[in-house]
Amino acid sequence: MTVEIKLSSRRTDTGGTPLTDKRESLWQDALRRLLRNRAALIGGTIILILVLMAIFADVIAVAPYDKQTLSEQNQVPAYLGAIFPSMKPYMKVSGKYPLGADYVGRDLFSRIVYGTRISLTIALIGPLISLFIGVIYGSISGYFGGRVDNIMMRIVDVLYAFPGLLFIILLMAFFRSTFAKPEPGTLAFFLGKLDASLGGMLFIIIGIGLTGWETQARLTRGQVLSVREKEFIEAAHTIGASDLRIMFRHILPNIIGPLVVVETLAIPGYISLEAFLSFIGLGINPPTPSWGAMIADGANAIRTYPNQAIFPALALAITMFAFNFLGDGLRDALEPRLRGTQ
Repeated sequence: MTVEIKLSSRRTDTGGTPLTDKRESLWQDALRRLLRNRAALIGGTIILILVLMAIFADVIAVAPYDKQTLSEQNQVPAYLGAIFPSMKPYMKVSGKYPLGADYVGRDLFSRIVYGTRISLTIALIGPLISLFIGVIYGSISGYFGGRVDNIMMRIVDVLYAFPGLLFIILLMAFFRSTFAKPEPGTLAFFLGKLDASLGGMLFIIIGIGLTGWETQARLTRGQVLSVREKEFIEAAHTIGASDLRIMFRHILPNIIGPLVVVETLAIPGYISLEAFLSFIGLGINPPTPSWGAMIADGANAIRTYPNQAIFPALALAITMFAFNFLGDGLRDALEPRLRGTQ
């Protein structure tokens, strides 16, 4: 009797894992797990739609965001009467405006579409500023340690002691009063012109930049402290690598994942901060549309024309939910302890 024995051409280690199999990298594994997260995919899809809306707002909007037609103020399409029955006694039915018109006859749909640009700009610039300042500050503090670390962290503690929201409100009030009527040729005049050209976003960005980096700095410091004692860092010191090279080539690539996740989860906070400042009149300059300012205007007519407040509030809520879903997905995908569990 002949016994046929088939030998595998692949060598295996003691655990049974083929030695010839090429293992996927951390980033490939993270991408695979992110694509399996349905909530993250939904959030990413919504964000992609919002980005396209912001880019093609001129095409999507049915009217200019600042066009006023006083004779058509508070007009609404007929279907809103079924959604908001309390509106029926006051309805001025018109099919011209998909979501209705506001108190001066501006198209709500167009203003919501253009307002996407403001929110996404804040969502992009806020984390970039926080990452840039916080990562540099926290890296220096954690890498050098000792007296440098102690002094730098006490500065962060002092900044944490002052309420961030109150500081931004005072900062915005100071900026708006100081740069209201500056003398031509001065720095204040230049900053005022730049702020006006950006629709009032400059000082909001400055406020976020001055207050949004402390948490990132603390997180970066902790990550650097945990990595700088690793064997590969000691090896880099042994071969004579400079501090700058060690920081950018060895430490930052190993800690950037958690930092990006934290900033993604912080984006809804930046968006809501801009909306709140616009709501209280310290944010975007009218007539530039901001969801917060639209909610404030609509709140004055919430009983008679609830669509003027509810629709921009829904746009704000959906955007914040989308970034939260994506941030949670990134956190789960980039968490090393979850590697291989999904």
